[in-house]
Amino acid sequence: MKILFLHGWHSVVGGVKPTYLKDAGHIVINPSLDDDDFEAAVRTAQAEYNRHSPDVIVGSSRGGAVAVNMQSADTPMVLLCPAWQNWGTANTVKPNTIILHSRKDDVIPFANSEELVANSNLVPESLIAVGNDHRLADPAPLQAMLKACEDLT
Repeated sequence: MKILFLHGWHSVVGGVKPTYLKDAGHIVINPSLDDDDFEAAVRTAQAEYNRHSPDVIVGSSRGGAVAVNMQSADTPMVLLCPAWQNWGTANTVKPNTIILHSRKDDVIPFANSEELVANSNLVPESLIAVGNDHRLADPAPLQAMLKACEDLT
């Protein structure tokens, strides 16, 4: 499977989450997104999406906001603690979206993801509470991310 992984604000390319997906045998496109210019980050992500036609898009925190503000047709998305209220203008996601979020997230409130699910008329099961913090870099959230990607494709 080909995955476009969009990292969070001040995160690094090749971090724990994209490496986990790569180590599971998937092709991971992990572009460096501009931390200061949101529209530039969206343009970079859009160009990579257009170039590679991924099977799924994973967006972590600010990368989740980038993902929902792109033109990605019906490509499934897995959003990790998406910071959609902080950046961009999108306030809904498409039906084939799974959101992973920790109830203990001290950066992006869990309630933001509940609101996104409600705004988008997604089934409640589209939001999976997992992990102990915003990073979602422990074994359980990493496994849940991989499973969500595989379930959507």
